[in-house]
Amino acid sequence: MTDQLPTLIDQFLEHLEVERNCSKLTIRDYKHYLSVFSQWYSSTLPGSSIENLDLATVRKYRVYLANRVDEHGLTLKRITQNYYVIALRSFLRYIIKNDIKTLEPSKIDLPKAESRSLKFLERDQMERLLKAVDTSKEEGIRDRTILELLFSTGLRVSELVKLNHAQINLDRGEFGVIGKGGKSRIVFTSQRASYWIKQYLSVRTDKYKPLFIRYSGREQGEDDGEKMRLTVRSVERIVKKYVARARLPVDATVHTLRHSFATDLLTNGADIRSVQEMLGHKNIATTQIYTHITNKQLREVHQAFHSGNKSR
Repeated sequence: MTDQLPTLIDQFLEHLEVERNCSKLTIRDYKHYLSVFSQWYSSTLPGSSIENLDLATVRKYRVYLANRVDEHGLTLKRITQNYYVIALRSFLRYIIKNDIKTLEPSKIDLPKAESRSLKFLERDQMERLLKAVDTSKEEGIRDRTILELLFSTGLRVSELVKLNHAQINLDRGEFGVIGKGGKSRIVFTSQRASYWIKQYLSVRTDKYKPLFIRYSGREQGEDDGEKMRLTVRSVERIVKKYVARARLPVDATVHTLRHSFATDLLTNGADIRSVQEMLGHKNIATTQIYTHITNKQLREVHQAFHSGNKSR
């Protein structure tokens, strides 16, 4: 019966948390996607169990998603619709493993999402961004260090704000982070990023453990300074400020710097497997979005053989 469905979904979410070690954000998203499916399924096919699910019903659900509107009155983008279907396939795979008969998830195909242009900064644009920071004050040194570290390591902003200065090994130019899904990896700092970290720590007079702290609304008596730690939103605003100040033609975000890190490595000859490890991507397919813009061999072939490159 459909009243079994919410219970199965709760069990699946517990599985994601305990056995798959998924982040709270991932679990929250899956809970939302599957709650939408559960409500639709129970209202569309009252009295039906998940065992009755078939492709015809899934097609009806996809039509529903295509016409579903968000809180702003806008229909869901194709890629967002896919997230709902991906969550459903994962859920079906879980309950099949738990000996509940239902539709085989591999029968549910995902259409190609709209291609999205990959934004990254060219080397000269990155230099303009870095030089847009006024480093005459401690706050400016912090901001320059943030930009240098993001470009040097390809860190996600959520990983950056969790850093404590004690975990940075400046002698070796490396440190460990825990990324998505609790996956650990080693990241490396460039010589220039290491220089700016040293500069920033040398002007810090506090005893706070976070590597990056805020300078507004200082609170006295904080033992470890946890309340002074920069937030994800704060770092996003910092990057936006200097993108505007540098007058870059790219509407760059924090994630653009991560793209720029990967693009810089691949353009200069790094192999994609190494870049996958440094980015902390679980699947190589995620990293392969960069290859079509960084394949030096293809560029050289184009330059050598395209007639438009021949001198007249």
